[in-house]
Amino acid sequence: MSIIIPFIILFILTYGYARGVTVYDAFIEGAREGMDITLKIFPYIVAMLLAVGMLRASGGLSLIAFIMKPITFALKIPEEILPLIIMKPLSGSGSLGVLADILKTSGPDSLIGIIASTIMSSTETIFYTITVYFGSIGIKNIRHTLWAAIIADIAGIIAAIAICSRMF
Repeated sequence: MSIIIPFIILFILTYGYARGVTVYDAFIEGAREGMDITLKIFPYIVAMLLAVGMLRASGGLSLIAFIMKPITFALKIPEEILPLIIMKPLSGSGSLGVLADILKTSGPDSLIGIIASTIMSSTETIFYTITVYFGSIGIKNIRHTLWAAIIADIAGIIAAIAICSRMF
């Protein structure tokens, strides 16, 4: 199976050569553009990671979960997954840590573990993604992107809870 990677690289080099592309120069130019983009989005990523770290370390995540408890009770959302629902739009690695805690306490085969795993895989790190993609091309006005992404995340969360609750 690992033999396929050298064949893919060889195919790309052969195809580029056949099309008259100076493959090495194109590679170097792409690497240079990649470094420029990395330098451009670096401040946005640092700011996002700092904000998420402060939220978790300060207990802000627990406070938000406590405030939202009546809403989650009314909507029959298991309170154990609330920290994941809050963290997932902000940070993939932060939400992975929350998921690990949920799986450690509830177990991976429990209903809570299955719902949390489904939410983790069916939602997006909205703010991180917007920060990276829009920041890399210099867009400051995100217009309707944020609301569309939040609605899609809410739909994923509702579907995960409803489907997992009925199936398991």
